[in-house]
Amino acid sequence: MPDLRRRYAHMTPVGASLWQVTVPTPHPPAPSGWALPSPRGRGGRGERGRHGVSPATNLVLAALAAISLASPARAADEEAGLKVPRFVSLHSDKVNLRTGPGIQYPIDWVLTRKDMPVEIIQQFDHWRRVREWDGTTGWVQQHMVWGKRSVIVTGSVRSLYKQPDPASEVVAKAEPGVVARLLECRGPWCRIDAGDAAGWLKRSDFWGVYPEETVP
Repeated sequence: MPDLRRRYAHMTPVGASLWQVTVPTPHPPAPSGWALPSPRGRGGRGERGRHGVSPATNLVLAALAAISLASPARAADEEAGLKVPRFVSLHSDKVNLRTGPGIQYPIDWVLTRKDMPVEIIQQFDHWRRVREWDGTTGWVQQHMVWGKRSVIVTGSVRSLYKQPDPASEVVAKAEPGVVARLLECRGPWCRIDAGDAAGWLKRSDFWGVYPEETVP
């Protein structure tokens, strides 16, 4: 996968009716969609999991979180029809990903791509534990995610088709790392909108929807 600090998909003409969906080269580069926070009191970029909190303190915080994660918040959300797990997207271009459900827990990463899809896998009070496309997990505040559905293209360059049929016209090419709005799904196909082009893509070509999920 390319560097996910690349924020916006661009469309450039390839032919008379074909567009290439790409993402701009990031500047400065950062690993996999995140900018590392600088530890307080130090210069430069921080290391993941090292932000002025000792390993012993981290273990204590993790233990406290494990004791309290069976939260009534999950039951409340499920009663409102919000299941866990579920896909959502980032509501900001600066989202702190913490090691536990509270501001007392250290920041592992700062997510810098608004609308990037994430999966909610756990809940506690006003905090949500999310998972990214590459399996990285962490806790974010509830208001930093919302129900708008999006997907991220994975693997290699993918073809967007005019119809949910590989024999139909190719309307665009999407690079890995492109984030697009999810419009609908029919069987193994989903229709996405990447900005200047919309088309059908196989579910296996992106991340952000469940295998048997019906959308909308």
